[in-house]
Amino acid sequence: MIIHPSENILMRVACLIITYTSARQIYRLVQKLDNGQFDFYIHVDKKIDLETHQELFNMQNVYFVKERVDIKWGSITSVNATINGLKQIDASGIKYDFINLMSGQDYPIKSATYIINFLKENIGKQFIHYKDFKDWPGAEKRMNQYFLTDLKIIGKFRLQWLVNSFVKKRKLPEDITIYGYSTFWTLSQDCAMYIVDYLENHISFRQFFTYTFGSDELVYQTIIMNSAYKNAVVNNNYRYTDWSQGGYRPKFLKTEDFENIIASDCIFGRKFNIDIDENILDMIDSYNTKHPL
Repeated sequence: MIIHPSENILMRVACLIITYTSARQIYRLVQKLDNGQFDFYIHVDKKIDLETHQELFNMQNVYFVKERVDIKWGSITSVNATINGLKQIDASGIKYDFINLMSGQDYPIKSATYIINFLKENIGKQFIHYKDFKDWPGAEKRMNQYFLTDLKIIGKFRLQWLVNSFVKKRKLPEDITIYGYSTFWTLSQDCAMYIVDYLENHISFRQFFTYTFGSDELVYQTIIMNSAYKNAVVNNNYRYTDWSQGGYRPKFLKTEDFENIIASDCIFGRKFNIDIDENILDMIDSYNTKHPL
């Protein structure tokens, strides 16, 4: 049974931010959402000196993930960092209505009030963008071949080529349907912790995705869509993202994108770079101040 909070009880939302970029941009994000209903758990890539984020150290509702991971793009390390963050959130003893997974280059494109009201109206729902991998061009290759992205050895890509030359098509260790798409999501705390428990109790599943490229775009959707939580899934993560430039990464959102951003019903945008174009953040914040709802 889903128990809806009364109008007199404040929503609690944890933002889990996986970052290796600008502390100044995260500081600005925290300030924008800091209305007493958001907490921020920040995983700073282990390659980055934590002191670069010292301006966030003394903020009351900001917590740094203690078990840091050296994240390699396309590898399972991003999932590992997220799992470490989720464990710390759960260990806090604070009960959150939602956990919001973000990158350090995400930014709210709606006001804190708007976001809280949106989530309050959707208690019990899971916001994650997914596709059946058969309907996702290029995803099948990720399943059928070995990717050794996470290995720390010289010549790993030569080894990867040799392995895939001789080894037959990989087979999933479990009879499940693969889903995937966007890494970032907004889930209830119990659903997020179900992911943690699943990965810890299905070792062969985790090992399979350890050697899959871009597993952070596959693991979460696959676990959720093969569980009872699938009935509560909204196939939308409410992130405004522009893929018009093609390739593996979305374009940086700039001043020229303002009209499209504010016309969107999304609550976050990705991705922004405060050092490339801070004006777009100023424009969004100014608009949200005038139109908080």
